[in-house]
Amino acid sequence: MDLLSVGINCALGAKQMRPYVEELSHLAPVHISCHPNAGLPNAFGGFDETPDRHGRRPARLCRERLAKFLRVAAAEARPRTSRPLPKRYAALRRTFYRSRSVTRVSAGLKPLVLRPDSRFVNIGERTNVTGSPKFSKLILGGQLEAALTVARQQVENGAQIIDINMDEAMLDSEQAMTTFLHYIAAEPDIARVPIMVDSSNWKIIEAGLQMRSRQRHR
Repeated sequence: MDLLSVGINCALGAKQMRPYVEELSHLAPVHISCHPNAGLPNAFGGFDETPDRHGRRPARLCRERLAKFLRVAAAEARPRTSRPLPKRYAALRRTFYRSRSVTRVSAGLKPLVLRPDSRFVNIGERTNVTGSPKFSKLILGGQLEAALTVARQQVENGAQIIDINMDEAMLDSEQAMTTFLHYIAAEPDIARVPIMVDSSNWKIIEAGLQMRSRQRHR
């Protein structure tokens, strides 16, 4: 498996993410991504950082060559240089991706080829217990067959990748992830698209990746 990047998702603002991005910068032999919220939520569930302020914080990390960022910071970051990849990994990528027309290939039962001219990639996020009340209720109720319909509907509606998240305190999340991936593996109309294993717990991510690896090598 060729790892493209590691990073931190939207749990925190850029200020709170900084020490973790710095640590990743010293450890990761691949690209680093940082997708911050506009600070932390206020008492009403909103965010107080303005777009300008929100853009400047990630741009500051970019100026310090720690990470690459999303378009939200592009205006600030464009004149700057991003963190370079270690030479050993840059050489590996040149060997692995001989064709300049292909940026990345991901695969379920069918390949998803991403090229420089590829447009928006649709990621289905309804199979997420923290983001979909319907899916959460089905998973917590042990209704896995019914939960599969949520994933199937996403693929039918054009999702090119399915995001699966089982981060719920009332679940054995590691077991829930591997069990649900077993169910998906038996459904070719769902398993034809790549799966994004989504969690804030590394053990759950590892279990999901091992599960997908076993499925590919059968």
